[in-house]
Amino acid sequence: MMVKVGSRELELGGEHLTELRDSNDIRHDFDALRARMAEDGYLLLRDFHDREEVLNARRAVLRKMEKMGKLDRDTLLEDGVMADGSRTLFFGGTNEDLPELLDVLNGPRIMGFFDELFGEKSLTYNYKWLRAVGKGDYTGAHYDIVYMGRGTHNLYTVWSPIGDISYAMGGLAMCLGSHRFEELKRTYGTKDSDWDKVNNYTDDPLVITGKYGGKWATTEYRAGDVMIFGMFLMHCSLENTTNQYRLSVDTRYQSSLEQVDERWAGKKPRGHF
Repeated sequence: MMVKVGSRELELGGEHLTELRDSNDIRHDFDALRARMAEDGYLLLRDFHDREEVLNARRAVLRKMEKMGKLDRDTLLEDGVMADGSRTLFFGGTNEDLPELLDVLNGPRIMGFFDELFGEKSLTYNYKWLRAVGKGDYTGAHYDIVYMGRGTHNLYTVWSPIGDISYAMGGLAMCLGSHRFEELKRTYGTKDSDWDKVNNYTDDPLVITGKYGGKWATTEYRAGDVMIFGMFLMHCSLENTTNQYRLSVDTRYQSSLEQVDERWAGKKPRGHF
């Protein structure tokens, strides 16, 4: 099966692209989860969020987009079909108009998980990176530290699909082993997106593996799944080749005892509640 990873078409199961492994077998063993994170650089947890809560949040996001005229009115709301002329949308911010979404992203299930993972109280930034990715679009390969580097580096991204995401809709892909690419971490990984005018490292995933090694991995996702990874894991997305919006959101979590990146905190980061 061929899938479009960034600007490249790669064969799933071939030389350059494999399947992500999930960590549900150790879901409640936090010592094992920390060891898996150190080994793989990520945790894929299936059915982490309550699926019905995520689907309820999806409907709320789609209703907002419908009011904006971004959805095809002759199709079902739940399908998220793009209206003619519509493009990718970014809803970065506190998203206080979407309480259904915030109930998932700030709720006791995920905050309790990070309390256990850090071994102390955790917090999440008020700013959420909510995206509706349209046909033909994708995210190029990058480290998150480039955007999140002015606070602690002991910070995790949680990527949550807001709906089921097939290969064709453009889910997340990870470069396996890239959290140990020391040269890349010392160069690109020390940049700041604003100060150094740096964003994605490349749109071609084979540029990275050709120079540093590793292999790309992806999967299909269901509403409720999460991908958790640190600031130094190279990742990108598959291209959305459908006429449906791919909804997903990035959120960040860290120990409440470490330095906060004030750009994203808002009035103050939201702690456990």
